[in-house]
Amino acid sequence: MDSEKCSRRRRRGMIKRVACVVALLGAAVAAPAQQEDQDAVAPTGADVLDAFLADVDKLSAQFRQETWTADHELFETAVGTMALKRPNRFYWHQEPPLETIVVADGEALWTYDVELAQVAVTRLDELETANFALLLAGDENLYESFEVVRSDRIDDHDWVKLAPKTASADFTSVRIAFSEGLPRQLELVDGLEQTTRIEFSDVVVNAELDESLFEFDPPAGADVIGDPD
Repeated sequence: MDSEKCSRRRRRGMIKRVACVVALLGAAVAAPAQQEDQDAVAPTGADVLDAFLADVDKLSAQFRQETWTADHELFETAVGTMALKRPNRFYWHQEPPLETIVVADGEALWTYDVELAQVAVTRLDELETANFALLLAGDENLYESFEVVRSDRIDDHDWVKLAPKTASADFTSVRIAFSEGLPRQLELVDGLEQTTRIEFSDVVVNAELDESLFEFDPPAGADVIGDPD
């Protein structure tokens, strides 16, 4: 049982961190100005990321997630739906088994383990520096916390690799793949060299979203850990 509880805690932490990293796509950031001579060259993955940050305010998608050990063994898969609205609202629903809902409501980040009836909540302004979720606060430029370390064109996808500027971040690197200007894949590597890969489908941008997605009230009887006030 102790082993099972430990495994669930690790999964919940992973889900929360993955959701936060996906949410960096919805951070309220301004794309840096491009150099004039870049107009004459083919866009890089970083250019596509900049354009996405500048042009997209809302996004919804389906996702499939796989997590691999440092030894390249697949130990977890999940599917679900997500949505984001800039600058600081985010929704992530991982379907059963291990059903989990993550919501950023503009002030706090809620993580709800449905089976355990347990809710963890953290104020956005109290998240640790260099935590990817800090970008949800909406007052930080992406490039103040992350640097672009590589851009590639692979199999008709524009890839951009980001690295945190501080060693205290949850992940050592994040890679995002764009196709036709939309995010299609995301890959994260953590300090234990575990890799989480997410594929997005049915991506819709700048369409109206139900505001209730970004609201969360702990269900009756749920154990709430943390204080949103």
